Amino acid sequence: MTKIESKPIEIQTSAKSIFAYLSNFNNFANLMPPQVVNWQSTEDSCSFTIQNMATLAMRIKEKTEPTKLVIASEAPSPFPFSLICELEELSEHSCRSVIKLHADMNMMLAMMAKNPLQNFVNILNEQLKKTFE
Repeated sequence: MTKIESKPIEIQTSAKSIFAYLSNFNNFANLMPPQVVNWQSTEDSCSFTIQNMATLAMRIKEKTEPTKLVIASEAPSPFPFSLICELEELSEHSCRSVIKLHADMNMMLAMMAKNPLQNFVNILNEQLKKTFE
């Protein structure tokens, strides 16, 4: 199992507000890097293509309001993975956000994909902060 974690980021918004935002995949389009194309979403699922790489699909699997959101891969993703968004309330108007990716990849694929996936979770988290500035 390959485990990747974003840099923790403090966001000047309540965990409840961020949780509500992340609980709707229609909002995720605003968080994606420019390499993501063919975005399609409903409130609880999405699919997209990372240019020159792969088509991925995800569905919200678990919600623990307001601290944790677990998103699981669906077909046609090339490997099973989970995206975990963890929020820690720091005060009434700020929280810490960390995005983790757990992927079931063979060692060769993990070596090639680790850096792009690390960049991906960092970009998601940074874009989340920019959304609430």
